[in-house]
Amino acid sequence: MRTETMQATPEIWGGVECSIIRLRNRWRDELSETGHAGRLDDLDRIRQLGIRTLRYPLLWESISPDNIETADFAWHDKRMPRLKELGIEVIAGLLHHGSGPRYTNLLDPAFPELLARHARRVAERYPEIRRFTPVNEPLTTARFSALYGHWYPHRRHLPDFARALINQCRGVALAMRAIREVTPHAALVQTEDLGKTFSTPLLGYQADYENERRWLTFDLLFGRVERSHPWFSRLIDHGIPEQELQAFVDEPCPPDIVGVNYYPTSERFLDHRCSKLPAGASVGGNGRHHYADLEAVRMHLPLGSDGPEPRLREVCARYDRPVAVTEVHHGCSRDEQLRWLNEVWSAANRLAGEGKNIAAVTVWALFGCVDWNSLLLRKDGAYEAGAFDVRSPSPRMTALGSAVREMAGGAGLKHPVLDSPGWWRRDTRFFSPPFETTAERSGGGDARKVLILCKDAALGSAFCRIAAHRGLEFIAFPANQMDITDPHSMRRLLLKYRPWAFVHAATPQGAEAGPVGSIGTGNGPADGAVLASVCAAAGVALMTVTSDALVGKTLTDRLVESSPITPASGIRNLNAAAETMVMKHHPAALVIRTSAVFGPWNTADVLSQLLDEIAADRSLRLPADAVCSPTYLPDLAHAALDLLIDGETGIWHLANDGAVSWSDWAREVAQSAGLDARLVLGDHGRGVLAPAALASERGQLMPSLASGMGRFLRECDVRWNKTSAAIGS
Repeated sequence: MRTETMQATPEIWGGVECSIIRLRNRWRDELSETGHAGRLDDLDRIRQLGIRTLRYPLLWESISPDNIETADFAWHDKRMPRLKELGIEVIAGLLHHGSGPRYTNLLDPAFPELLARHARRVAERYPEIRRFTPVNEPLTTARFSALYGHWYPHRRHLPDFARALINQCRGVALAMRAIREVTPHAALVQTEDLGKTFSTPLLGYQADYENERRWLTFDLLFGRVERSHPWFSRLIDHGIPEQELQAFVDEPCPPDIVGVNYYPTSERFLDHRCSKLPAGASVGGNGRHHYADLEAVRMHLPLGSDGPEPRLREVCARYDRPVAVTEVHHGCSRDEQLRWLNEVWSAANRLAGEGKNIAAVTVWALFGCVDWNSLLLRKDGAYEAGAFDVRSPSPRMTALGSAVREMAGGAGLKHPVLDSPGWWRRDTRFFSPPFETTAERSGGGDARKVLILCKDAALGSAFCRIAAHRGLEFIAFPANQMDITDPHSMRRLLLKYRPWAFVHAATPQGAEAGPVGSIGTGNGPADGAVLASVCAAAGVALMTVTSDALVGKTLTDRLVESSPITPASGIRNLNAAAETMVMKHHPAALVIRTSAVFGPWNTADVLSQLLDEIAADRSLRLPADAVCSPTYLPDLAHAALDLLIDGETGIWHLANDGAVSWSDWAREVAQSAGLDARLVLGDHGRGVLAPAALASERGQLMPSLASGMGRFLRECDVRWNKTSAAIGS
């Protein structure tokens, strides 16, 4: 057994999301879906972060997919030597949420021995590997596969759950025995999700049951599940022979490092009060009571009872072993990802400062993950970025990656978004309003802010709403309250508010003239020079957002009246001149180009106005040969703010993935909204709108157009019908 020494401060480890999930006769492979399987140079990117220890897959399903007697190490033979050259130590994962190759499964009596054979083969092939995780999260995998039926073998019975858990833990013990026959001092890094369950008093017995169950992986391996253990008799009742449990006691396989995987929603709250449940809550039961299983973080719990710090304290108190947080990831906006990493990192360092043996914090899913919001059950392509965003031609480092590099270098996290608490610490998280304010703020009134200039109503409103939703401190200014052509007033403004970023939601070139000073209105492209120069001199990040397509009342009126309007190509040329001027005076500026925008807040966007016309039984003649890339405003604001936080610069094209003609778009949405799509008439050859579809060479960060339109219809503040204009929802 390897002796793990105590670290003065936690290390930063990394991990690559690598699950291979079997869903009946389908397989999901996260290495392929994130593209890491085809990018050897990802290993160099990991080393650039300063990471020297990496949880990395040598998965049974990929090495011996068809027969335990054969193995293909070609992929790994390219990567293991490179990792060694880079000075990165590997923690080898042999099974990650899988049920094994197609010739076995979690309920197969031969499963533990087969896994041990794979483990020995890996150890023999790569003797330099000193740390292993034979099975990631055995308890969680047993629950999802054999108790809830999500993954193969899709069972929903307690005896199957018990067998799946015992097989995996026995597989861990046999795998480590086989590995240590090759590498005597190999260390076991055992991982498990340890979220706690809370409940109403009536359901306290069920919470106790689940809280005892959550320790089973570690208690089995430590040899603690003997006759006095609360789960000993339960496992016997579920069909596990006593001699199998006794084998763990007689020959324990204690982890050298106890790995805790913990997420913002890992902790649960069981609530039987049906009249007080949030809308849409799913009610189940245990045969004795009916109740909902809710996110504990959204309930009013005693201060300090949930979160990473109390869970780490529990683990340290229960097991006399080094503890590592082996997965830190949050599939949310960039600011929330940074806040979550900072909270876990801060908790780990506080405990280390108290003398607790906290070995490391692992930044998980370095290259993101796909469809984990549905446990991979749906193939939606829902991508969550990590330290890198793989949706660009080559993986692009995010603000999370920059934070990892700072932490690995011994520095603390400093990003301005950390001045505000994560959503799991804000009062808006609760299912019901709190009796008093409980949000925890690190910066309070001194939190660094974003200034938002709302020259364009639809764009400005969207950025304000999304910034508020994300907990970003901001101050919004309407068009008539700021003159960006006056350098003195702009300097006074920046000195007064000391923002870290300035967002200019600009009116597009060629639109109705607005107040003097906006980029694209009034005096022309040079107007942005003052704003850019002042922000650059003050060290303030600048983001401008402009549309290639006309928005608002002017577009609808002109389309309805069949009057000539500015060609999109001309608008684009004017916008390009303004953007060039901005970047000349602020080389680090971020310039966002988008197309026709539409949103759920009735902000006079083009789609809402077109639907108003159709709902009023007025026919529309829209171009049938002018293609555009309609853009859902919430998606645009989220993606643009992520880029701003990442510190990206230059021109980015952001639009929902997909292009459509104006007439087809209006017709499709009208039909979906229950309106008479026949009122939309396609007009060929009018020549009033040149093709305005947007494409980006820097990456597609936005969901599909179909996804955006579907959410528009579900989330819109107004509803339309065939006999009246828009009405309140």
